[in-house]
Amino acid sequence: MEILLCDARQDPPLLEIHHLPFHDVQKPTVGWALQILGIANNQDDPAISRKGCYGVFGKRKDWDSPLYAGDRLELYAPLLIDPKSARRKKANRDKDSLLKAKALRRQAAKPRP
Repeated sequence: MEILLCDARQDPPLLEIHHLPFHDVQKPTVGWALQILGIANNQDDPAISRKGCYGVFGKRKDWDSPLYAGDRLELYAPLLIDPKSARRKKANRDKDSLLKAKALRRQAAKPRP
């Protein structure tokens, strides 16, 4: 069985083709591939214990998700910036600029003595 491994934890991301031996009796899963590739020993391995750190073709998958020939198994890097705090910061910045614009309009509308 041939899969493509994309490791985005490294800079630049590493893209490799791997041939994984499996028997018809067993069904290949994401967890099985991670064990065969030597990335993780089990589901609780610290290397992959973070939620959403691996997936197939850009979709987050569970340890027991099936894997098919030709799939691209992806290992994701941790987020560097929290999206929630980034949105909050942007909203505050936009609100500040609106308030400044209102203040300037009020100042311009005031009659000068």
